[in-house]
Amino acid sequence: MPLTSDIRGVVPIAPTPFHPDGRIDETSLDRMVDYFEGVGVDGLTILGQLGEAGKLDHAEGTAVARRVIGRTRLPVIVGVTAPGFAAMRSLARDVMEMGAAGVMIAPPNTLRTDDQVAAYFRNAAEAIGPDVPFVLQDYPLTFSVAMTPALIRRIVTENPSCVMLKHEDWPGLEKITTLRGYERDGSMRRIAILVGNGGLFLDFEAERGVDGANTGYAFPEMLVDVVRLTREGRRDEAHDLFDAHLPYLRYEQQQGPLGLAVRKYVFKRRGIFASDAQRKPSQNLTPQATEEVEYLLARLARTDPRARLPG
Repeated sequence: MPLTSDIRGVVPIAPTPFHPDGRIDETSLDRMVDYFEGVGVDGLTILGQLGEAGKLDHAEGTAVARRVIGRTRLPVIVGVTAPGFAAMRSLARDVMEMGAAGVMIAPPNTLRTDDQVAAYFRNAAEAIGPDVPFVLQDYPLTFSVAMTPALIRRIVTENPSCVMLKHEDWPGLEKITTLRGYERDGSMRRIAILVGNGGLFLDFEAERGVDGANTGYAFPEMLVDVVRLTREGRRDEAHDLFDAHLPYLRYEQQQGPLGLAVRKYVFKRRGIFASDAQRKPSQNLTPQATEEVEYLLARLARTDPRARLPG
């Protein structure tokens, strides 16, 4: 089914598994999809920045999408951000024909004014087609494009096919409150808001009215539980669980290839990936960093047994 503003819950950003020689590891890809389904997520996002999409060519990207979409009944969102609209349209149309639920688009870092940003998303929506629902990715820390709540309202109003915001501003709690206020006063139609940043602020973002998390984390079970507990009004339980994970979560959320190296290492330790390899350019964990990760996992396991990994 096409993505709509009713999407909620946890829709993890999936890393792409590689063999040490750089080939896509299809067996680990299958195992990851099965694992995500088993922990109760509500959808999947592939070919995002975390998925090293920029290191894949078009054929590889469509092959990953075809395999994931064909293996799960969960809605699959596909990142289609590209330097030009022709490539964006080609990938978007291909994956939608395969059965993707929608696509995710991030702005290029060359945009500076509100008018430029708004025009970019109008052109992007026109390029992929009005029948393709899209996720607006707001991640100024990485893309260097600042979007005020008023600008987001403008983009949503001008593009009926924009059904979800991936909110990754930091700090961003007041932005969430302002956007939900627009919905209440009728100046913006309702869209889904799912948050990123590794879930670093999910404990309070969930209380500010977001619909869930659209982010990568080596223990998405925690994200699922925090969203559920918050909905059930079990505030202290949600915060207690989140707080237990926060030291490791913070370490994993280091920017760039280092954070991805941590996450892939833990996916390997959990038996999801056969290798923690990234495609070059990449950054491997040093022995000291590996020891720090193991220390944090051991401390987390005292509270959450899901972090108790075989030696």
